Amino acid sequence: MRPRVVAAAIAYLLAVSFASVARAQAEEELAERYAPVVRLVEQEEECGPGEPYEPIDIDAILDEDTVSLRGPWKSNDLVTIAPSADELGRGLYEYNLDFPGNALDPGCDYERWARRVTEETEPTVYAHAATEAASPDRLALQYWFYYPYNDWNNLHEGDWEMIQLVFAAATPEAALGTEPLEVGYSQHEGGEKAEWGDDKLEVVDGTHPVVYPAAGSHANFFTEGLHLGRSAEQGVGCDDTTGPHVGLQPVAQSIPSDPVAARSAFPWIAFEGRWGERQRAFYNGPTGPNLKTQWTKPITWSEDWRDRSYAVPAGGAFGTDATDFFCDAVEAGSNLVLRLVESPGPLLAALGVLVVLSIYLLTRTTWRPATPLRVARRRSWGQVLTASWRMYLARPRLFVGLGLLATPVTFVVAALQSVLIRATSLVGISPDGEGGGVRVALAVGIGTVLTLLALGFVQAASARAIAEIDAGRSVSVLDAYRMALDSVRPLLGALIIAVAVVTVLWWSFFLIPIAIWLVVRWALLVPVAELEEQSALAALRRSAALVRREWLKAGTLVAATGFLAVVLGPLLGALLILFADAPFELVNIVAGLVYAVAMPFVGITTTYVYYDTLVRERLDETVPTPAELPSEI
Repeated sequence: MRPRVVAAAIAYLLAVSFASVARAQAEEELAERYAPVVRLVEQEEECGPGEPYEPIDIDAILDEDTVSLRGPWKSNDLVTIAPSADELGRGLYEYNLDFPGNALDPGCDYERWARRVTEETEPTVYAHAATEAASPDRLALQYWFYYPYNDWNNLHEGDWEMIQLVFAAATPEAALGTEPLEVGYSQHEGGEKAEWGDDKLEVVDGTHPVVYPAAGSHANFFTEGLHLGRSAEQGVGCDDTTGPHVGLQPVAQSIPSDPVAARSAFPWIAFEGRWGERQRAFYNGPTGPNLKTQWTKPITWSEDWRDRSYAVPAGGAFGTDATDFFCDAVEAGSNLVLRLVESPGPLLAALGVLVVLSIYLLTRTTWRPATPLRVARRRSWGQVLTASWRMYLARPRLFVGLGLLATPVTFVVAALQSVLIRATSLVGISPDGEGGGVRVALAVGIGTVLTLLALGFVQAASARAIAEIDAGRSVSVLDAYRMALDSVRPLLGALIIAVAVVTVLWWSFFLIPIAIWLVVRWALLVPVAELEEQSALAALRRSAALVRREWLKAGTLVAATGFLAVVLGPLLGALLILFADAPFELVNIVAGLVYAVAMPFVGITTTYVYYDTLVRERLDETVPTPAELPSEI
């Protein structure tokens, strides 16, 4: 070979080598410059609420005796203990790592294990500069986070999350001379974006974006709050990033953009299996970064980012009932699915028995009265509901008005709760730590009491209105409330006693059965206080006496309609969240209005139940029950 050819070849190889070194150095400098600040939801006690997992150094779980590698044939095919990075680097399609614990019943096992294996390591993120042939003038700088466990609606071992900065540059060297155009944060199967300099993007020291991972799911958000998702891209459920927080600035390790160099420095990046225990469906361990769309097509992936995530408003005139209901319902639904996955037989059998029993009970009652009847008359369980519904539909203006006139109470509740939670000083209760929890509990308790008092007053006005209608007299919304005010002192006294006693018993947990028993005994205290002009204590005793022989009928009717009034609005709000993409502020207003409209129906039903028990009391119990119900009184 001619000397000139050899020299040229050497020069070329040196140039390529220098270019590779320069690129690698630029990638490392970029990784350091824009390394994110991570703010995790603080966990104040082991195994308690908050986020126990930090983004970890993958080396912490490699060559670790408590980690196993399993084959793709069935879940318990053990391949090796303490797999190394080189072993994962073989690819191993559909193999999976397995950590000590049951992914579907985690308890505190993963938290304690993760703390043990990471005690000698620092929190870590993995940077990766990526380009795409279809967009040669763009460069993506990615940061990948790995968490040992995902403790959310879709429980699973291992969790890969990431954020991505996009530069108007073709190379890392060029990116160092400019600022990012935009930033995207991964959230479940989608992502949310912000322009660099956007108000919602918090930046530390001019270059380090702040990330708020949601407790449990580790979905990344730009702000703290309770974020609601209603699709696979957003995650169906609630992601909580509310503080207090623990701030981290993880070590940024740069994975070279050159595939050969990447596999040489980080062999595990070639792993084609799952980074956690094999399970069914969305409980399965996740695949790694190299199998994600954004690893090879980062710019294409960024085109589907959303402009915003959806956070529950901190307060409002009608509260957050719909959004709270949505969060609780999704959590309950995920738990139900989990039980089905673990042991479908017993759960399906129990649900089947419940459905059959419900159908049987509903078919054992009479629903349609033959003719219009007076209010004070014996009625079957179904006839009480039918009569109440007919009464409501016959005079919608009256009863809707009774409910809507009580809505100002929700403004008072929202204002009081805001003061309790946001005040910097409150009778010695700190706004931080456990004191913050006390404040929230106090705010919820006051809101519950005031709401129940409002419901009781609506019931009282409904009882007065029905009594006037039954007597053949006209009555307006203001007339009904004016008459209800005549007995306001014993009514409020009875309600306060009942609410206070039941609340204390309920919060004691062990005395919940007694609380339920008292709720049934006092179910008729409102119509008793209003229509019989009893004192507060006498109204409680009188309600217990009336309910004594009809406790199942009275209790189930009042409970069923009360449950309907409380749940109907949030249920409608949850449906609006899922299917109509409605703003959460509007959703909670709708839920509050539906609740206000439904409250009078509870009052009507309670009044019919009261008259039903009153008729029974006044009838001679020694006379055998006739084939037809006795006449009214």
